[in-house]
Amino acid sequence: MRASLIALLAFAGGILAMLLVQGWLPRHPTGQASHVQPVARVATQPPLDDAEAPALPQDDWPEQAPTPEQVLYTQPQLLDAALARLGPRVPGKPNLYLLAFAGDGSEDVFHNEAEFAARLFTRRFGATAHALVLENSPDTLTTRPLATWSNLESALDGLADAMDPRQDVLLLYMSTHGSEDHTLLVDMDPLPLDQIGAQDLGAILAARPFKWKVVVVNACYSGGFIPSLQGDGTLVLTAARSDRSSFGCGNDSAATYFGRAWLIDALNRTPDFVAAFAQAKGEIAKWERQERLLPSQPQMAIGKGIAEQLARWREGLKPGPAVPFQQPRQRAPLAARH
Repeated sequence: MRASLIALLAFAGGILAMLLVQGWLPRHPTGQASHVQPVARVATQPPLDDAEAPALPQDDWPEQAPTPEQVLYTQPQLLDAALARLGPRVPGKPNLYLLAFAGDGSEDVFHNEAEFAARLFTRRFGATAHALVLENSPDTLTTRPLATWSNLESALDGLADAMDPRQDVLLLYMSTHGSEDHTLLVDMDPLPLDQIGAQDLGAILAARPFKWKVVVVNACYSGGFIPSLQGDGTLVLTAARSDRSSFGCGNDSAATYFGRAWLIDALNRTPDFVAAFAQAKGEIAKWERQERLLPSQPQMAIGKGIAEQLARWREGLKPGPAVPFQQPRQRAPLAARH
């Protein structure tokens, strides 16, 4: 009896040791970024032989690119290099700093808009306009910082250091898919990236010293971001009402309806963001009537003082010629990119 008990205890001890080594038992928690929520563990299947193991999802990961781990490892260097490429601040007047964020790497339409926004602002609006791009795209994994929650915070910190917080304006342009619960899609398969909700984005910006802000959320249901973003010194523009879809996503589109109407068309006519929004809203409504779509009804909230500060930025500004939107090449199927 005693021998049986000893054998049973030894067996149980061995099982516990194996579980600890394999990470099944809880250990002392390590530090985590404040925005990462605890994820419940799911049941894990027994280890499979190599022949049985399923392949990792690689739908949007080109074979020639560095591995996902290598790409993550290079993010600090890519972001530092992007910040270093910002033109020098023009003293004595408000400058404008664009941060374009293209969240969904599975569709080129968001990448196209972020790249165009950077060209538009730096070419058309002169030396007082600066641009930094974060994007998820198979084509820019080694040249642009990823559009992730962590990079968004780091980029904002870097811009805050470069800017004069008393007079410069931050323009944050977010372009991706949005959900009915007001969450922005952040995706670059197979990287495990955190999603950004309305409250998250509001908290990220509130934690930083930007007095003057323009926040553009180009996504479905983006009107739901207004309550957490609006306030003194802030202009908020959204592509849709809180309960409506916006249109023009997908790899069959070069730009979204809102991106084409506000960025490509209206801002090539005027540097006034509010006037451009009014023009874009009318243009979008016309397209939606023609296509018999449920109107997206883009939304705007103007906080105290921001219109006047944007007017100060425009003082003496002589916009350059319109910047053409070059039709991007269609993304090749994955097999062709290999």
